[in-house]
Amino acid sequence: MTKHWSIKLGRFAGIDVFIHWTFWIIIGWIFLLHFNAGNGIEAGIRGILFILALFLCVVLHEFGHALTARRYGITTRDITLYPIGGVASLESMPDKPAQELAVAVAGPLVNAGIAVIIAVYLGISGQFPGLRASALENGSLEIPFVFGLFVANTVLFVFNLIPAFPMDGGRILRALLSFRLDKVLATQIAAGIGQSLAILFVFLGFFFNFWLVFIGLFVYLGAAREAAFEKTKALLAGLRVKDALMHKFTVLNPDDTLGRAVDSLLDSQETHFLITEENEPVGVLSRNEIIKGLSERGRDAPVSLFMQRDFVIVGMDMKLQELLQKIAPGEQDLAVVIEGGSLVGLIDRQNVEERLLINEALKQRRGDPAPHR
Repeated sequence: MTKHWSIKLGRFAGIDVFIHWTFWIIIGWIFLLHFNAGNGIEAGIRGILFILALFLCVVLHEFGHALTARRYGITTRDITLYPIGGVASLESMPDKPAQELAVAVAGPLVNAGIAVIIAVYLGISGQFPGLRASALENGSLEIPFVFGLFVANTVLFVFNLIPAFPMDGGRILRALLSFRLDKVLATQIAAGIGQSLAILFVFLGFFFNFWLVFIGLFVYLGAAREAAFEKTKALLAGLRVKDALMHKFTVLNPDDTLGRAVDSLLDSQETHFLITEENEPVGVLSRNEIIKGLSERGRDAPVSLFMQRDFVIVGMDMKLQELLQKIAPGEQDLAVVIEGGSLVGLIDRQNVEERLLINEALKQRRGDPAPHR
């Protein structure tokens, strides 16, 4: 099974774990690093095994976030491994500062726990006295495998506590600020600090370790995105799905051809179409799927071959804040609205954005001074 250029590794504790294709870049790089150093294929394989063990610790780190969030009723869509680390896709972060603090700190604490367990093992087995890196004939250094994991988890614990939002340390900072400040302001402060540190990461990356450049870019863009999202959430306060519902939309049948979908696409501003069978929604067809279907099967192919059968269903009274967390960009851009067992409409991110624009215009109108007479 694949998802967004990722391969599913398995499902653990009810959470799907994926590995992104770019992860294999670091695997190849580690192998070549050891092989080109003159240490041979065996050393390259040892290097790969160490990286795999390290990323197992990263997965456990992400499960620390996910399982703690589950205690507060927040589910995790999936966990994905990238070359620079892992990402647990939580449906949301807790609104209460204490709960957000617990979720944010849970990941680093997992690495701290792993480091402690390894340290105890090394102490009991009497391996600490002989753990100094030994020089090889070619002048390189060889660090014992288990001790290397101890050091790596210690570094992960410390690094993740750096207050660079949206890294764990930044989320901890945001949670602490939220005890005294409005969450939007707390997010803006944490994001500003995070972006400043991100610029520092990029600068240092050009001189010391190029991976810092990627981490810096990730932090900078992530901080901006999170700050914008939190501001949007604040603007949506009090609004529900019924306030931005789309009542008029095109409905297709599973047997309809892609040609008819193309005609509907050209005759309207719609980018998603609902597929129903006997008045029951059975799928959603997006513009991208229409284009893909045309290139593969032509205009006469039925839409049922390319529609998404897994789609989001929401109710009229769901908060728009919650809706945005369910229809993440690039994943589920559209939600089907069902009330009392009947289809009542559709809603997508564009509807929500238009609702925001309308609200802002009305607020500005109400805020205008009265005209002079």
